[in-house]
Amino acid sequence: MNTFELILYGTLIVSSLQFGLWLYYRATDNAAWVDVGWAYGLGLIVVFYACFGSGSLTSRLLAGIMGGLWSARLGTYLFNRVKNEKEDGRYGEIKRNWKTNLPLKFFLFFQVQALLDVILSIPFLVMVQDSREDLQWTHWLALSVWVVSMVGEAVADRQLAHFKSNIDHKGQTCRQGLWRYSRHPNYFFEWLIWVAFALMAIPSPGGYWSLICPALMLYFLLRVTGIPATEAQSLRSRPEDYRRYQEETSMFIPWFPKKGISS
Repeated sequence: MNTFELILYGTLIVSSLQFGLWLYYRATDNAAWVDVGWAYGLGLIVVFYACFGSGSLTSRLLAGIMGGLWSARLGTYLFNRVKNEKEDGRYGEIKRNWKTNLPLKFFLFFQVQALLDVILSIPFLVMVQDSREDLQWTHWLALSVWVVSMVGEAVADRQLAHFKSNIDHKGQTCRQGLWRYSRHPNYFFEWLIWVAFALMAIPSPGGYWSLICPALMLYFLLRVTGIPATEAQSLRSRPEDYRRYQEETSMFIPWFPKKGISS
């Protein structure tokens, strides 16, 4: 398939997925399913690109494995969280702010997430059309960053889930493991994963377009739907404890706390 056909069918795939999840949101009143669709949707696009791209088998396998495993891990983690927990407080706040015409507004919101998947698929779109079989040094660097980041994010998610599973920790902020050194280690490693995707695509023709993706991801994490929304919800639910955590702990990049924090 050519580039236009890959993008067209990829868009139809993820848009259909988000439409189905929007219908499920209407039935359950849980808008957090959009996050599951975002993670799984990008994986579906990447696997589709890998199957039908015109590049070498090596390029398509790298794209499919890296993007597919990222999607499977994050999507499954989010699926289990959304299925087993009440709606994320961030979406409750959105509903209160939007007030009226919520079905239509959330329909557009779900489809915007589908569009974001298409934009963020740029590194993989580039990779699956690269005809070269040999690996460059940037490929090995990208694989190293990807492995470390995947493990780091999985560990951070596991530590937070373990902390929340203890009812004695209700109303408290997790300061264990990686969360001692960063208020958002999961977001930090998620961003590094996108750096790895860009590094993997750079040697390919047009690969520098892939740098848009880690830049866009960093913007969303730091300024839009990531850290600002998460911290606002944390301050609403446990204001004193979380303000102290903000004073003591690095926001994004893991670093030593400003003063001792008991674990």
